Amino acid sequence: MSFTNWKIDRIENILPEEFYKLIDKNRNHIGHTFPVTLANSDSPKKAENFISVSRDKEKNSEGYYFYAREIDTNDLIGYLCVKTIDYRISKCELGYFIDEDFQGKGITSKMVSHALDFCFNELMMNKVFICTSEINLASQKIALKHNFKQEGILRDEFRNGDGQLQNTVYFGLLKSEYTKS
Repeated sequence: MSFTNWKIDRIENILPEEFYKLIDKNRNHIGHTFPVTLANSDSPKKAENFISVSRDKEKNSEGYYFYAREIDTNDLIGYLCVKTIDYRISKCELGYFIDEDFQGKGITSKMVSHALDFCFNELMMNKVFICTSEINLASQKIALKHNFKQEGILRDEFRNGDGQLQNTVYFGLLKSEYTKS
């Protein structure tokens, strides 16, 4: 089922209070898979700092931020960041989540498609990777849908929201394998 009443927005249009609202609403949903973002945005003041730091990273080409926004309500409903950028090797990582109420509607997949186009054609990356908790099957499906290859499992690589170490599944996509979807 596709949900077409949304758009991609950029960080310069994001208010800290609306990002906090997205985080707060999805606290239980993202607690296990996005514990650092949650911890750094779990109050209005921290969310303000998080957005400020993200803006600085984007200005310095250290990270790029995309948001899904529902058109009717203007609410934020998703977040995707391009991070862990290594210009020497020409690779970067994608991290993303969608509001729990909008899962399964194709929004995350379209955001990833947009980010891949940005990474390969604007940033001129050679490789994009996704590291996901082994329990995050939805994220693994997104990676596979976009032709990422599972390159390995990193043991005890991720500390979840409960403080437990978990394995991380590492997916990579080379520019030579990329096909626009």
